[in-house]
Amino acid sequence: MEAWQRNLVVLWIGTLLTSASYSMVVPFLPLFLLKIGVHSHTELWSGALYSAAFLAGAIAAPYWGSVGDRFGQKPMIIRAGIALFITYGLTAFVQNPYELLGLRILQGLLSGYIPGSIALIGSNTPEDKVGYALSMISAASSGGGIVGPLLGGTIARLAGNRVAFGSAAILVLISALLAIFWVKEAQIRRATTRPSVVRAIGDALHNRQLVTALLLNMVVSFSIMTIEPVLTLYVTQLDPSTQNASFIAGLVFSLAGIASVLFAPIWGKWADKVGFPKVMIVGLVGGAVWTLMQIPFHSVIAFAAIRFIYGMFFCAVYPAINGLIVRSTSQSFRGRAFGLNQTANQIGNTLGPLVGGAIADVTSIHGVFWVTGALLASVTCTAITLVRKPGMLPNVNETHHTAQ
Repeated sequence: MEAWQRNLVVLWIGTLLTSASYSMVVPFLPLFLLKIGVHSHTELWSGALYSAAFLAGAIAAPYWGSVGDRFGQKPMIIRAGIALFITYGLTAFVQNPYELLGLRILQGLLSGYIPGSIALIGSNTPEDKVGYALSMISAASSGGGIVGPLLGGTIARLAGNRVAFGSAAILVLISALLAIFWVKEAQIRRATTRPSVVRAIGDALHNRQLVTALLLNMVVSFSIMTIEPVLTLYVTQLDPSTQNASFIAGLVFSLAGIASVLFAPIWGKWADKVGFPKVMIVGLVGGAVWTLMQIPFHSVIAFAAIRFIYGMFFCAVYPAINGLIVRSTSQSFRGRAFGLNQTANQIGNTLGPLVGGAIADVTSIHGVFWVTGALLASVTCTAITLVRKPGMLPNVNETHHTAQ
């Protein structure tokens, strides 16, 4: 097994466990709020908890990306894994929403296992295998989205949410240990300047293709995150049985992840042949259509089936955007590029839950579905326009080296 293949296998497992640790607990934050005594404005509190970590991550990610370009992505992966182990462990002991909010902010400031893995894979994989490798990492993340909610929902039902947080901490510790002992990073040309967020942003602004990919990531993230904080609450409305709420919500969350695991590698191989822009557009079209298709169905079974089809298409989007970033940057800049990509993602993730929670509070959860579908449709039209403009997005096998 070649070095890049071994890294892919190890980081696939690490990403799976890290994603599982996240999805074991974060989708159930609204229910955990009820457990610790928050019974008013639950939707707004839920949106705030989601957004706090994302906002902190948006601030810290470019710095960690710059550090990674100078000292390597492996140390960044290990650092993030250990930090998540500590914060998840402490979350098991919170007594009020303010303590929970503080730990969510700390998670955002110190996290970055999966972005670091993406940057390392993107810089240590042969160019003609990048699409496949990035899709495999995306599939691992989605696989965690399958295992995590089922495991977290089951643990929460049997032993409580606090035990679920402790279990998540153990999983992410294993991810860090895997990186410590088995990941080997290639000796590529490193950045020689001191880590600087301002310089990283300045260099990125001179790369039009990179800026385009970052903006697409931010708007897509904003669009889908308008609905994520209230999705668990919606599932509990479809099945009023409070005893099974966590388990049923976990099962529904898992179906989109199952679709991603099955179809993401297929999209990745296709992207290596036809280019990332085309695959991204197909995923966006499917995401918009099947988000709106969730509105008419009011049973758990029908809603779950629609979520599966939605995941089948939308799993193509983020790997395609990551592939565009790889194609538009040099190896020595990719840590900063993916740090900025995480910032763009986190900005969207910060604003989306706040907007979605506010819409649900003022209107209804169905209103959030309409807004999310309309936003994804708008992003799709924008992406089609960008593809038709020369130089806005990299073509098949084109690698851009403006940002050094």
